[in-house]
Amino acid sequence: MNLYVGNLPYKISERELQDLFTQYGEVTSVKIIKDNYSNQSKGFGFVEMTSVSEGQQAIKDLNGTTLQDRKIIVNEARPPKKRTGGRHFQR
Repeated sequence: MNLYVGNLPYKISERELQDLFTQYGEVTSVKIIKDNYSNQSKGFGFVEMTSVSEGQQAIKDLNGTTLQDRKIIVNEARPPKKRTGGRHFQR
């Protein structure tokens, strides 16, 4: 199950985020999204867990909790929107 984690503290590491979610089950991947130029966190990321039930428990327990003075958002990640091919302008 892929989880979206928002409003993350900017200084949190992927390891710290993994440790938080490991309490609920096996974590297969953690990705904090960073700015391409500054390499600073954008304040959100994704955590992938092997079990749907463990992911749902993590959502239930962690959504709205405070992490380093920030109230985090945890929910099921939505698939990315399809992008249209190229730049197409109407005249």
